[in-house]
Amino acid sequence: MPKTRSLRVIVLSCFSLAFLSLLGSAVTAEQPYQENPGSAGNGDFVVGPDYQIDPDLTDQGNPKGKLFEFSMPLADSKIFRGDDKTLDPKKPVREKRRIWVYIPAAYKEGTKAPILVTLDGPSRLNLVRNALDNLTISTDPDRRLPPFIVIAVENGGNDSKGSQRGLEYDTMSDRFARFINDEVLPAVLADPQIKAAYPNLAFTDNPWGKAIMGCSSGGAAALTAGWFRPDLFRRLITYSGTFVDQQDDDAAEEAEYPLGAWEYHSGRKLIETSEKKPLRIFTHVAENDNRARDPEETYHNWVMANQRTAAALKAKGYDYRFVYSKASRHCDGRVFEATLADTLVWMWRGYHAE
Repeated sequence: MPKTRSLRVIVLSCFSLAFLSLLGSAVTAEQPYQENPGSAGNGDFVVGPDYQIDPDLTDQGNPKGKLFEFSMPLADSKIFRGDDKTLDPKKPVREKRRIWVYIPAAYKEGTKAPILVTLDGPSRLNLVRNALDNLTISTDPDRRLPPFIVIAVENGGNDSKGSQRGLEYDTMSDRFARFINDEVLPAVLADPQIKAAYPNLAFTDNPWGKAIMGCSSGGAAALTAGWFRPDLFRRLITYSGTFVDQQDDDAAEEAEYPLGAWEYHSGRKLIETSEKKPLRIFTHVAENDNRARDPEETYHNWVMANQRTAAALKAKGYDYRFVYSKASRHCDGRVFEATLADTLVWMWRGYHAE
């Protein structure tokens, strides 16, 4: 009998330990996603006036991923059909927008991949592809990129007020974020060519695993997507961001945001007066960026707008990185070549698969 009781005690103890272990695993699995990027690379930086391409943005002969291309007719969209009443009829609208998708060699089929959406596709896609090929296999843990999938989205056509591109990029609302999330991402997963090559392709549901990058109005679109929908996108990259009054004068959003993206840093001071959002933000402006000498009352000085945006992000305590590039111009390709690898590394600091 004593031996039997001891055996029962042992069995029950093992069962209890196993149960507690399973319970602990369940509790751990239900813990919210957290990351600790630290503050390395945060703050204000000056680059130039001499520029050289970062070797990590060149073809070093590493394994290549696969590039796909397909089109989305604007008429099939429920969000940006190309027939908005604010459009100027003199500014042409595309019938179809092209989408490029790059899946790096380091991506493991069937895993939930992080993504980077780049705007005005395929702008800078070649640099991002090289960064992925080189840095997803980096032996330096502080220089390694996760194998994110790049989705380069073409704009709807033309530029500035009254254009389809302007409607998509400069409007202060969540429309563009919804368009990418609800229409573009499902279209990528449904594309026959992509499905044939990656039948189990999946994107992460984690908003910290979703980034958007753009230049000029595309930069404004990146910030706006995260600002209005941080539940969808949290890593934002803006070069020469159009944080000026570029929103259509007859847009419905003018009632609440009469100065368009200028409201982020001036006027309503959205960044400083709003509750801090879960975002990680890179911004840049060039010394000779658009209308750099315009007075404040024009609401169109890109240098002033970006410097004020960076100052507001700093004052609010955001994880931010601001680069001021000397002897350079709006969306200067030399600046991308010199800085984009560092930008991507900083942007993805702390990210990990769940």
